[in-house]
Amino acid sequence: MTAHNHAEPRSHDADTSATQAMLAEVTAGLSLPQKTLPSKFFYDERGSQLFDEITGLDEYYLTRAETALMQQHGPEIARLLGPGCLLIEYGSGSSVKTRILLDHVTDPAGYMPIDISTEHLLKTAEALQADYPDLPVMPVSADFTASFELPDPPRDVRRRVVYFPGSTIGNFTKPAAASLLSQMARVSGPGGGVLVGVDLDKDPGILHAAYNDSQGVTAEFNLNILTRLNRELGAEFDLGGFAHEARYNREQSRIEMHLVSRHEQCAAINGRTFRFAQGETILTEYSHKYTAESFGKMAAEAGLRTERVWCDSRGLFSVQFLANEQ
Repeated sequence: MTAHNHAEPRSHDADTSATQAMLAEVTAGLSLPQKTLPSKFFYDERGSQLFDEITGLDEYYLTRAETALMQQHGPEIARLLGPGCLLIEYGSGSSVKTRILLDHVTDPAGYMPIDISTEHLLKTAEALQADYPDLPVMPVSADFTASFELPDPPRDVRRRVVYFPGSTIGNFTKPAAASLLSQMARVSGPGGGVLVGVDLDKDPGILHAAYNDSQGVTAEFNLNILTRLNRELGAEFDLGGFAHEARYNREQSRIEMHLVSRHEQCAAINGRTFRFAQGETILTEYSHKYTAESFGKMAAEAGLRTERVWCDSRGLFSVQFLANEQ
């Protein structure tokens, strides 16, 4: 592997393979009794743009709370990471909060943003490289939940830290989140760490408003996954035939985002027909909420020790640093 400042061009074979893998996951999910679509497929270029809009909504407290925590505690967090840190960000998106961190980190060995939305990733990486010319920026176009390779950084690395902001850890089922934390522990290596945003359990009314915003941006974001399937897989979803709905599951402490069929209908994908009854749903995303104790227990089982937790004054959100004890 060699260091690079841009993602490697994708070959036709790679594109074909990615499309086939996407088709397999989509058809498998739609074949389940509770039809599902993987939330990672939200993030084509339009989906990434819509999510950026969501983060600015009045109802969507998560980004404001996390950004404020990073601004307030950035110097302390940077000291914990230490000099010579290689920052590896999962699901980097627009890297807005990362900039706050980079402004404080001393002599970083490099920054590796990993994102499934290649075009968005490259644009963001180019902007970051322009603003931080002395920082090796090495974007990796990949699905961080699957196997991937990291480029060799051009500088000596004292410590690897996986950065996973935005409460994305909550989008995984609890067994899958535990597995992902174990994978992060392996990527960060002995003496490394994980810096992660964790949304906290709270009043269901606050959660309902955050995921059913009054402007309908979250609804457009949710429905965009069907637009993508129509475009990339030749699917035949009636976009007007589905409605967005986010529900709070109190027993599981999670938001569940659905696309609800407005009427009885069918959708074809690659020669297969999927039938939908009126009111039947496609589950597109979980967003689990944790207490500091429940998340700390899960992290410990992955070999990660909770070293520091920063919370906002209302107890809405937390940023946590987990030390790798493997």
